[in-house]
Amino acid sequence: MNSKNYFKIVILFFLICIVYGCASDGGEVVKVTKVAENALADLKKADLEKIEEIKKSGGDKGIDKNLTNVIQQTPHFSVGEYVNKYPEAAGQSAKDYKLGGYDVLSVTVYEEKDLSRDALRVSGDGYISYPLIGRLQVNGMSTSEIEKLISSKLALGKYLLDAHVSVMVTEFNSQNYLVLGSVQKPGTYPLKAQDRVLDAISKSEGISGDKASKKAMIIRTLAQEPNKGQKVIINVDLQDILKKGNQFSNIFLVDKDVIYIPTAESFYIIGQVKTPGSYVIPEKEITLVEAISMAGGFTPIAARNKTRIVRVENGVEKIIQVQVDAITEAGKKIHDVIIVPGDIIVVPESFF
Repeated sequence: MNSKNYFKIVILFFLICIVYGCASDGGEVVKVTKVAENALADLKKADLEKIEEIKKSGGDKGIDKNLTNVIQQTPHFSVGEYVNKYPEAAGQSAKDYKLGGYDVLSVTVYEEKDLSRDALRVSGDGYISYPLIGRLQVNGMSTSEIEKLISSKLALGKYLLDAHVSVMVTEFNSQNYLVLGSVQKPGTYPLKAQDRVLDAISKSEGISGDKASKKAMIIRTLAQEPNKGQKVIINVDLQDILKKGNQFSNIFLVDKDVIYIPTAESFYIIGQVKTPGSYVIPEKEITLVEAISMAGGFTPIAARNKTRIVRVENGVEKIIQVQVDAITEAGKKIHDVIIVPGDIIVVPESFF
């Protein structure tokens, strides 16, 4: 073969590469393998250390592993599904608040001011001591039920017929809920009559940062028979409440609710991109090429066709190797990889 023909063949080869996306590694555009000891051996030490750091810090910091297990093993419902399935437990109103130990009451008897009492504390076993009547069991009763009880006892003892009694709760101490996750001040808060999801967020001083999820979970223990002790999870769309003002989603809280606001689902990108770091996955799905664009694109020394995604699926860690140029330059968008929460995208440095 003469030099002129050889030169033509070389030019033809490069033209084919440009049109059809020949990559430096050859082979498939996307290749998935299980992690082997040498799968990431060509990466710089700093990149390897960063991958290990991300793995160790995965998930919400400070969230108990038991909570994670509960979330995975408990039935999930939307607000609408929950209300349809458990209409009797869908919410609480002021008149439905059930008194318990250590709550504090204010009792007014309009016909006889001397019988009125402020700061009347319910004992730990659910009793109050009331003038002329003595001890009354009020545990599990609503304020309206206690009003009728006091009025009837006064009439029964012939102390006051047809008394008009008003009972108000001045301190709510018997019931509480727990707020966890991406809020400024997680902790336990007393449940007041008519407390809703937004009240819980407000008491915990609001959602922390822009990396909080737009969804909240209410882990609820069903108290009514025959479901006593059974847990359900109600998924609440916070955007639906905060931006659309949908009060249907802003449901009433009940005793022992756990309101959990997770961090937003995210992916990580390290190595030779302009702005490496953690990125929140948008509501619509995002591909590898779009993720690289979010990070400002490749640096000039990026080994574009050695881009890898470290992913864990069903407990198995995998390496997804992607020849990015074959996707962006050769029109093979169909091969672009959808990014899932927890993915670590690694763009190594080119040595040439």
